[in-house]
Amino acid sequence: MLILWELFLSFATVGLFCIGGGYASMPLIQAEVVEKHAWLTMREFVDIFTISQMTPGPIGINAATFVGTRVDGIPGSIAATAGFVFPSLIIILILAYLYYKYGDVGAIRGILNGLRPAVVALIASAGVGILLLALWDKEKLPIAVSDTNKIGVLIFALSLAAVHSKKVGTIKTLLASGILGLVFYSLASF
Repeated sequence: MLILWELFLSFATVGLFCIGGGYASMPLIQAEVVEKHAWLTMREFVDIFTISQMTPGPIGINAATFVGTRVDGIPGSIAATAGFVFPSLIIILILAYLYYKYGDVGAIRGILNGLRPAVVALIASAGVGILLLALWDKEKLPIAVSDTNKIGVLIFALSLAAVHSKKVGTIKTLLASGILGLVFYSLASF
């Protein structure tokens, strides 16, 4: 029962400070589940983050559900998901009321404009950490060129080009990347 409470509180903490959506929540979730509680390894966290992106629904909620399931099965998934959603639900109800009533006030505009760069920094931080793990199998800098995952770099570059061209959708990019990974890594293991 204590683990359910810990899951709820950990994800409630993430939900409380998760400004900017699912990608911005990833460093906070990582801090709770990998660093603070050691419920997952960094590799497991990246795998869960990847699965959370591929499944329908918000990334942060999916990650909470997956982590909760990994830690304590279905009760854990319910506790983690409820913890993640609860503060956001309360905060958004309050903010929606305040924004509707006072949205044109300069101070509110200033706060919103000030939060945008912080959200971008959180998303970039999560992205850099995942990039390091995907392409160099390292969690932190420094990296060595000799440690570069050449197949990962190729798939990353092709995916980035496909998404940037706006001619290939996200789903097709994910499917193609998965197929390329299967083919290239299968060939590399021979």
